[in-house]
Amino acid sequence: MSIHSTMFETLPIVEAELNYLAPGHAKPRTYTFDPPSNEPRTNVVNDTRKVLIRNARPVATTLALDEEGFELVHHHSAVRDFYEEEEIKHVYYAEAEAILKGATGADRVVIFDHTVRRRVPGAEDRRDAMRQPVARVHVDHTAKSGPQRVRDLLPAEADDLLGGRVQIINLWRPIRGPLRDTPLAVCDARTVKPEQLVPSELVYPHRIGETYSVTFDPAHRWFYVPEMQVDEGLLLKCYDSETDGRARFAPHTAFSDPTTPADAPPRESIEVRTLVFHRK
Repeated sequence: MSIHSTMFETLPIVEAELNYLAPGHAKPRTYTFDPPSNEPRTNVVNDTRKVLIRNARPVATTLALDEEGFELVHHHSAVRDFYEEEEIKHVYYAEAEAILKGATGADRVVIFDHTVRRRVPGAEDRRDAMRQPVARVHVDHTAKSGPQRVRDLLPAEADDLLGGRVQIINLWRPIRGPLRDTPLAVCDARTVKPEQLVPSELVYPHRIGETYSVTFDPAHRWFYVPEMQVDEGLLLKCYDSETDGRARFAPHTAFSDPTTPADAPPRESIEVRTLVFHRK
């Protein structure tokens, strides 16, 4: 066991339930809209497991995108209202681009969307006006859909860009802090075997995206950052074209923390999704 691993094993923990994918035969599929008649909204069946989730704060400075697949960043945003679409696009996008360039050394960062979430008890994600936390272990992109995203968004440049290193990295942060309700858990990408990443269709009205669902393995090593503040963010690697052994896909999920006070305000968060390019 490495010194790094020994440090991880001594961290404070919480035990919580996470929703993995139950093994099955049909390709997992979820509609983002009301599906055609006789089609279920999703055929995904959860495999709910109790896991240990480590407090990452004592080792936060050692976590790295190319090692664990995620890292903690500190940043004070000039955004006054994260529910104001134009302010996010004109102020926060520029801030996020600078954060990603600083963290990765990238030559270019392209932000392609963002999602604001506010937990509403009893609400269902995508059926209600406000997006809800996703309480299912997943990765936002796959080895197939990562490059396809580049082709969809930057068709004229795609061949050239895909000749260099390409990453898809999310920047996730709380809008209100300290965040105690439904925090984000992230799995150490090095503890996930390729065969545990199951390509899953996410069906939109005009295209079909592909994400990874994840099957359970007791060797998975989970982390969270308790009581995140508004000047803290998590960088999550959702795709990396490099196949030299560095982290490529970091599974993550919202979870119910058993230590959360009963009167904690519902989680409010924003995630920005970015294409990160490095020259050849």
